[in-house]
Amino acid sequence: MSKTLLYKIIFLNHGKVYELFAGGVTSSGLYGFIEICDLQFSLEGMVIDPTEERIREEFADSEVLHIPMHNVIRVEQVKARGLCKIRDRETGEKVTMLPVMGQRKTDQ
Repeated sequence: MSKTLLYKIIFLNHGKVYELFAGGVTSSGLYGFIEICDLQFSLEGMVIDPTEERIREEFADSEVLHIPMHNVIRVEQVKARGLCKIRDRETGEKVTMLPVMGQRKTDQ
């Protein structure tokens, strides 16, 4: 019986800390990058966490991610998949809603 490997990858992206789960992590053919493939999300159609749904939408068309090595915080081999998360880089608090691209803050 072969054991399927599962990895938890924590990296910086646009000033936030992303936590993803994937079936494969290797050195990329691109110098200075790591390659992440076979992204793992909760079951299709089952929304457990809006943050995970946001991550799924962001990487929906991605077959392989190439992430700069200097953005990678940690790669762990894990036994079970957890929820994908986005955290604030400074406070570590979970980000529930991300601003829509192109929206501007207005002075109040």
